[in-house]
Amino acid sequence: MIASATTFAFFCFAIALLMNLWKVVSADQTADRILALDTMFINAIALMVLYGIAAGTGIFFEAAMIIAMLGFVSTVAYTRFILRGNIIE
Repeated sequence: MIASATTFAFFCFAIALLMNLWKVVSADQTADRILALDTMFINAIALMVLYGIAAGTGIFFEAAMIIAMLGFVSTVAYTRFILRGNIIE
């Protein structure tokens, strides 16, 4: 049962990742692209956690935490760059 649930979740998150990629490419405003990239980070985290569950190892959970931190910092940095023109004041 858990194998079929993880397969279904992989499929759903892969489709969500493709839809986010489409939004990054086709968005008119920069804010929409930033939001789509942030959502892509969240979907990548979910895929790594699902792979960790399917593989039965804990190393992917630690990698997901690192990706979460990098995603947050990069989203804030990119937003600051768009709004102010520089990252570090």
